[in-house]
Amino acid sequence: MLKQRIITAIVLLAILLPALFYPSYIPFGCVMLVLIGAAAWEWGRLNGYGQGVSLFLGAETVVLCGLSWWLGLLEQPLVVMWTLASAAWVLGGAALLRVAVPGWPRIPRGLRLVGGLLALWVAWLAAVQARMIGINFLLSILVLVWVADVFAYFAGRAFGLKFTRNKLAPAISPGKSWEGVWGGMVGVVVLAFAWVWADKAAGATVASLYTRLAERGWWLLLLAALFLAAMSVVGDLVESLIKRSAGAKDSSRLLPGHGGVLDRVDALLPALPIAMMLAFL
Repeated sequence: MLKQRIITAIVLLAILLPALFYPSYIPFGCVMLVLIGAAAWEWGRLNGYGQGVSLFLGAETVVLCGLSWWLGLLEQPLVVMWTLASAAWVLGGAALLRVAVPGWPRIPRGLRLVGGLLALWVAWLAAVQARMIGINFLLSILVLVWVADVFAYFAGRAFGLKFTRNKLAPAISPGKSWEGVWGGMVGVVVLAFAWVWADKAAGATVASLYTRLAERGWWLLLLAALFLAAMSVVGDLVESLIKRSAGAKDSSRLLPGHGGVLDRVDALLPALPIAMMLAFL
């Protein structure tokens, strides 16, 4: 298993890093198209659709993203879209976590399907537009999710249930604790302030998300970092809820040792549009 994880990670990095750091954003946009198409296929499978329908959904999502690109949507200010998507994630995420696993099948399957595909489309738009702004800006969002996850894992291992008696969401993800969430938040706050310092020290020509927020007030940077860390957890929990409802351990086996694409990007789905909203409101 460890060998598979390492090989898969190396292959993914060999594809993603050149696309990310290429002078043009186009290679990154194309790689993201493939990943979003694969995630849409997984979404169809998790919602009980067969292989043929799920493949069609993946292709349909790629076409939707491609049309958005061709029609110039990526060049447009999309603050309203980011705001609506952020509100949908906050309200919808809270509602889903409240009804938990038993409530998911009661939502009409068509509504579930459309909601998930829209979330993937919006995440693609946010990721590619963030890359168009600059590598430093996009990386500051991507690394945030990774840091939140890593700090949550180690804080949960070290302090889980030592300060609280209840797990975070035992019916959805039994391994997660409140201490882990708090650890993730601390990690993201440290990251945010350190990145602002690094931007200034390096004379960054493209400001990171954190520098943009700090320019409007350190209090906003602190609150935004905490909010983004919390919403990355919501994205993770929502995907865990859906997998548990479907009786699946992973969203697919597309990435040996890592599960599926959705397993890798679940926390980014809310974080990307929310970060874009915070940066440009």
